[in-house]
Amino acid sequence: MAIDVNQVLSEMGRWVTTSGLRIFVVLLVMLVLMKAVRLFLDQAFARLQRTQNGHAAAHSETFKPIVYHSLRTLLFFTALLLVLDSLGISSTTLLETAAGKWVFTRGLKILVVMAITYAVIKAVALMLDYGFSRLEKRHDGEMRKRAETLKAVTRSAATVSLVTIGAIMVLDALEIDVKPILATAGVLGVAVGFGAQQLVRDVINGFFILMDDQIRVGDVVEIAGKGGLVENVNLRMTVLRDFAGNVHYVRNGDITVVTNMTKDWSRYVFEVGVAYRENVDEVVEVLKQIGEGMRQDPVFGGDILEPLEILGLDKFADSAVIIKARIKTRPICQWAVGRAFNRLMKMRFDELGIEIPYPHMTLYMGQGKDGGAAPLIVKGAKVDPS
Repeated sequence: MAIDVNQVLSEMGRWVTTSGLRIFVVLLVMLVLMKAVRLFLDQAFARLQRTQNGHAAAHSETFKPIVYHSLRTLLFFTALLLVLDSLGISSTTLLETAAGKWVFTRGLKILVVMAITYAVIKAVALMLDYGFSRLEKRHDGEMRKRAETLKAVTRSAATVSLVTIGAIMVLDALEIDVKPILATAGVLGVAVGFGAQQLVRDVINGFFILMDDQIRVGDVVEIAGKGGLVENVNLRMTVLRDFAGNVHYVRNGDITVVTNMTKDWSRYVFEVGVAYRENVDEVVEVLKQIGEGMRQDPVFGGDILEPLEILGLDKFADSAVIIKARIKTRPICQWAVGRAFNRLMKMRFDELGIEIPYPHMTLYMGQGKDGGAAPLIVKGAKVDPS
């Protein structure tokens, strides 16, 4: 059989100038678009990373290749369909086969669900990092640790929720009935909820304690009838150590009222008792002098935030008049400042002869009709019969 070379060359030339040229243009456009997408994503994520911290920048680096590969895959499939069409293979013919129908219906749906789920998880992590990074910049190291705890809990809850939703949608795409699975999960969830309701209560209460910044490590607090220095606080419990060294483990679910004695600043309240015969104005002036002297003290001056505030004569006690005052200090410094003030006050009162009374009793034996006092006989004393 003779081969017509001219006809073959003519057919090849016709194919090159039609289908071949079309395939070349499609591939060239695809490569140009891939380069343009890569350049655009590099510039966009570079600008985004300049406004974020390290964690958010790391998520951006993870998220960028995902977006790039997704767009590249979309361009590749589009180019593949155009190339097949140029070769005379119709995409509708592929769709009519069983494998083609599954790939372009359920398979594509599963792929899209998985891609969207993963993208949303990364987007949530990115938003959490961006939001908490702004919170961390305005607080100290302890607040950064607290923000990391809250961020991890929120991210874990969001990830579990999104993965569960995505798994249900994938099972539905595979035509697997998810109703029995959901019913079983519901019954199991109720059983676990009844068994772990105290734990859930602790975690929820601990979450709001951390979020509201009620307690920090290093604070002195009173919670659930116990007081002491906070050594650790997490979602489940708060650990306190009291003045005697005893450690108290308090579950967050048992905390209803928090009394924080070292939140931002502290105060020490004085109730100074002096004898009734003393001049109150003189005592107040002495207290002011002691307070001003402590503010100039190199040891305690830096711990005192404001001058001593004299509230005045507060009450009349059995053996003394009570003058109330208070002083504002740095957190957890109020007790040291108060003890130093009491020491100086005692020394100054002794120098000036200001009496600090102690409880005493006056015995009144009564008075006779003649105006004389009844005799008081003390055991062991000799009585003059005259």
